[in-house]
Amino acid sequence: GRAALYKMECELPALSRPLYECIMTGVVPIDSGIVHNNVSRLSNQRSIFHYARDAGLSTAAAAYHWVSELYNRTPFDPARDRHTEAADLPIQHGLFYWADHYPDSHLFADAESLRLSHAPNFLLIHPMNIDDAGHKHGLDTAQYRNSARSADIILADYLQRWLDAGYQVLVTADHGMNNDRSHNGLLPEEREVPLFVIGDAFSLNVDAAPRQTDLCGTVCELLGVPHDKAVCREILN
Repeated sequence: GRAALYKMECELPALSRPLYECIMTGVVPIDSGIVHNNVSRLSNQRSIFHYARDAGLSTAAAAYHWVSELYNRTPFDPARDRHTEAADLPIQHGLFYWADHYPDSHLFADAESLRLSHAPNFLLIHPMNIDDAGHKHGLDTAQYRNSARSADIILADYLQRWLDAGYQVLVTADHGMNNDRSHNGLLPEEREVPLFVIGDAFSLNVDAAPRQTDLCGTVCELLGVPHDKAVCREILN
C-alpha cells in the first residue's frame, strides 16, 4: 500500500483552538491553558513551527486566523497578518483567513501558492468548510458528508504533486461533530478523528496507535529537527 489510516481520539475539550494547540505542540489543553476558543493569546508552548524555524528550516501555513494568533501575532489584524512574510516569526510565510465559509478550493490554492513560491520544509494546510457545514447542518446530513467529499476531490488534485516534490503528508482533524451542530462533549462522533499518512517515510504499520499528542513530535522527527515531544515511532520507517 501507499498510505495508512489510523483512528485517534481527540483530547478534551473537543474544541478548535485548544486542539490546534494540542496538534501543533503536543500539549493537552489543561496544560497549555488554551481551554476554550475564546482564549486569545500567543501560545506559551513550543510548536512545530518553532522547532523547524530554530533548526534553520522554513515554515508556512495557509490556515484560519487563530493559528496566526497562537504562533505569530495577536490579535489578528487582517491588513497586517493575512499575508505574512517574516523570517523571524515561527510561521514565516502565511496566508490566513477569518471567515468560516472561506472556500476550501481557495484555501488549497493558497497553500499550493506558498509551496511553489517558498518550498517550505513544513507547510500547514487548514481548511474550514467541513466544520462550517457541520455547524450549519449537523453530522448526519448530506451537506456535511458532501463537504467532506468536496475536500477529498480538492486534495486529490494536489496530493501527487506534494509526494513528487518529496513531502510526507499527514491528514487529520482536530475534532468531530454531533447532530446538535456542535462539538465539545464526550460522544464518539465528537472525539474520533482520522489520521491518514502518505509517503515513503511511513511504515504503514497497521498495529500502530498514534495519539493526537504524538503529532508534533512525529512531524519533528520527519523534519529531522531537535525536539522534546512524544513521538509515535511505530508509524515511521
